[in-house]
Amino acid sequence: MKIHEYQGKELLKKHNIKIPHGIPAFSIEEAMKAYEALDTSVVAVKAQVHAGGRGKGGGVKIAKNKDEAYNHIENIFGMNLVTHQTGPQGKNVERLYLESGVDIKDEFYAAITLDRSLEMDVFMVSTEGGVEIEKVASETPDKIIKVWIDPLVGIKNYQLRKLAFGLGLTGKSFKEAISTFNKMYSCYQQNDASILEINPLVITNDDEIIALDSKFNFDSNALFRQKDIVAMRDLTEEDEMEIEASEHNLNYIKLDGNVGCMVNGAGLAMATMDIIKIAGGEPANFLDVGGTANAETVKNGFRIILSDKNVKSILINIFGGIVRCDRVAEGVVQAVKELGLNVPVVVRLQGTNAKEAKKILEDSNVSIIPAHGMKDAAEKAVQSVLN
Repeated sequence: MKIHEYQGKELLKKHNIKIPHGIPAFSIEEAMKAYEALDTSVVAVKAQVHAGGRGKGGGVKIAKNKDEAYNHIENIFGMNLVTHQTGPQGKNVERLYLESGVDIKDEFYAAITLDRSLEMDVFMVSTEGGVEIEKVASETPDKIIKVWIDPLVGIKNYQLRKLAFGLGLTGKSFKEAISTFNKMYSCYQQNDASILEINPLVITNDDEIIALDSKFNFDSNALFRQKDIVAMRDLTEEDEMEIEASEHNLNYIKLDGNVGCMVNGAGLAMATMDIIKIAGGEPANFLDVGGTANAETVKNGFRIILSDKNVKSILINIFGGIVRCDRVAEGVVQAVKELGLNVPVVVRLQGTNAKEAKKILEDSNVSIIPAHGMKDAAEKAVQSVLN
């Protein structure tokens, strides 16, 4: 789950990380009132969308007087903001964040995320603040300083010092950086974040460390204990089909292909998408129906897959362990009859009650293409798109 910049800054503020004074606005009128309330000579007008690259896309502007502020507010609010993370379709700006200007002496990058390969959090800093960290990583990786944090002991003082030394800091700014990095880690841990990124983290002319931006992603599996975080969720920033899937306890991610997938288990789902590509096709989605799929689950899965108009065929790939294949087959038959499917459906069922499932499909008189293995299933699903 993601949140907006202004929401992230509220979390940082709760952990005593310094941020500029800012006010969110949900209309042009509110934004102008926010500008007046800030009562400062320089104000940043920022589009609030769940995507990076807002500045390059025209979604962040600096105003040095009231007229400039009004022009920026009017131009940004309601605009279709296109960045490298939104895709060509862009995102509509329905929220703004107005923030007091800061005297910047230097800019840095700071972030914490999970390094799955080492099963530890990694804290990264760089002197290349304010630019895309992916570009820095590919072109000048030596400019990124990293420390890995043992989850059993947390971040240590020597690691905090290494990060601050790596940025070339001394004196007051060195001490402030150590304190800020420690608070960042506490904020990351206590809120069950999977990413906490501040870009840029700046030093002012008074050697204060201030977060000029914030990006948070949260561990969806931990949201049950983070009610305040869940309350920040902005459904307008999420895919409608993904929202509906979550309401039915389905894990769905829309992709760009035309072969719809319904699979039980994330690993099998990934393998199914791979074999579709090997067969010459493109998966339209990732859909994991989970380990307790039944007829209703399958029917909901069909409904979500078919809401994507790009889908030209559907591949159902179920390996029954806890999941009973006969229940899945019943769901397939119900869905085909009730939803009036007009795309080919390829079904591969293996495991618990697979024989019973096969008989249910054979006796159903519905148009289903049986498959005897993953390779056979993928080839039939891709071929049915081409026919």
